[in-house]
Amino acid sequence: MAVDLLAKIPPLDRLPQEELEQLGRSASTLDLAPQTTLLTQGGSPSQNLYLLLEGQVALLDGEREVGTLEAGEFFGFPSLLSGEPPALSVVAKTPVKVLSFPKEAFQRLLAHPEIARFFGQGLVERVRLRMDLEPSLLAPVGSLVRRSPSFIPPSATVEEAARRMRQEGISSLLVEGEPLGILTDRDLRNRVLAEGLPPSTPVARVMSAPLFTLPAETPIHEALAAMVERGIHHLPLTEGGQVVGVVTHTDLLLNQAQSPLVLLRRIERLELSRYGLEVASLVESLVQRGLGGVEVGRVVASLNDALIRRLAKEAERALGPAPVAYSFMVFGSEGRREQALLTDQDNALVLAEGGHDPYFQALAEHVVGGLIQAGIPECKGGYMATRWRKTLAQWQDTFRRWMETPEPQALLDTQIFFDFRSAAGGLSLKPLEETVLEGSQKGVFRYHLAQASLAFRPPLGFLGRVRTEEGFLDLKRHAIAPIVALARLYALLAGSLAKGTVERLRAAAEAGTLSQEGAERLEEAFRFFFTLRLKHQLLALRQGKPVENRILWATLSPGEKRRALEGFRAIAELQESTASRFQLR
Repeated sequence: MAVDLLAKIPPLDRLPQEELEQLGRSASTLDLAPQTTLLTQGGSPSQNLYLLLEGQVALLDGEREVGTLEAGEFFGFPSLLSGEPPALSVVAKTPVKVLSFPKEAFQRLLAHPEIARFFGQGLVERVRLRMDLEPSLLAPVGSLVRRSPSFIPPSATVEEAARRMRQEGISSLLVEGEPLGILTDRDLRNRVLAEGLPPSTPVARVMSAPLFTLPAETPIHEALAAMVERGIHHLPLTEGGQVVGVVTHTDLLLNQAQSPLVLLRRIERLELSRYGLEVASLVESLVQRGLGGVEVGRVVASLNDALIRRLAKEAERALGPAPVAYSFMVFGSEGRREQALLTDQDNALVLAEGGHDPYFQALAEHVVGGLIQAGIPECKGGYMATRWRKTLAQWQDTFRRWMETPEPQALLDTQIFFDFRSAAGGLSLKPLEETVLEGSQKGVFRYHLAQASLAFRPPLGFLGRVRTEEGFLDLKRHAIAPIVALARLYALLAGSLAKGTVERLRAAAEAGTLSQEGAERLEEAFRFFFTLRLKHQLLALRQGKPVENRILWATLSPGEKRRALEGFRAIAELQESTASRFQLR
């Protein structure tokens, strides 16, 4: 191989002559015909760095061409850097001549900072190719806004509002005033026509206020999740405190070929036995489009909430209106909105008053039974509304007992209750939240909660090596559960009622109960382990194998093993710090 040629190609032109010659000796020349596949998306990790000398190659995302490389450009390096399968396929468009360098030669090149930066920047550009193809789940939701919002005074009539909507071809109007309101086509149907109100009805009587808004820079996936959680179809967006546009569920559906909003709309009439399959298909789509596991978990939890609301409404239609206000409370991973494919039920009923056991037992059986039909199995520990039903006052007493005189094993079994939130029903759980905040300040509870956070240890053995059980790692038990427990502890120490693990870590860092560095390391580890588990569960589904929390350590790429080891060390260090802080040994 002519060293003179390599010396003209950035960044190789920065190499000393001796290293250029060594690199040239390691190279192999390939002459390939059009349509030859050099790298396959999702296939085996690349073992070579390639330099295109003649011709063109296409970069493909699935069957879509997202870029073309010309002579003098490199490929294969993103997979070499990550140790993971290629994110894009590389296929010859014309007859091509390619130089192939072995992995060892590429690793020697990375010892030069300027060359390492060159390939690092190239990796960013390749990622961008996939994101720029169309508005992605990571793009700002403001990119979907097509026009300025339209306003109407609250004194206007619904007839005038309907005429405005028809003239402008829109499905909502913002209602002037403090606070701002919104009137949608659904409001006209459900609150005016269905209620038999006259055309002269003032807009103020049937509008929704105050507005729920999000900043225009919010990623599309967060906007989707927020709309699913609230069951809304119009989302006003703000910049600098001012509403700059409204996106609708239609805007988001057009942007997303397979969207959580599509499934949300179908849940009311979906056959329960198909729910699990529909959710798995949606999760697969979201992961393929680059959405992280934590964000996917939030979407799945929101869909589960919608299913619970459907089942509760069905029970009320069959049994009659609820005799007293109630809350169908969820906790554990559903309460934290961190749902994966493999999950069971964790729920309970909270009643405003006692004395209506037959009604609420029947309601609980309908909801729990419906969830089982939908593929969400019974809780192995029995924590379900069919067995756990108390008045709000009784729940407050129960939580006080757990916090004031905690027994280590009992607290370990019941700490998931502290992730509670309401999924259906109109009873506010704020008094219960206040009880938890009050009890979280007691030293004995903090001590035992800290002890519970050390129950599951990362699988680190001698010299920091990873220990496996017959080659397997249980990601839930040894990676995700300890981070969840630590985040719960330090958020409660901070007086925060945040429910999600990421939100708890950030609240703890902001309050100073956890260092910023420690919180960031644990958040990064949690996101990695959560996504890794989700990807392996999806793979098991595709292969027709049982979905589980265990993974085979040998199947991880070098990059994944490195990140797992870093995550385990972050957990171990905070657990050690916690043990020292609370004098636990």
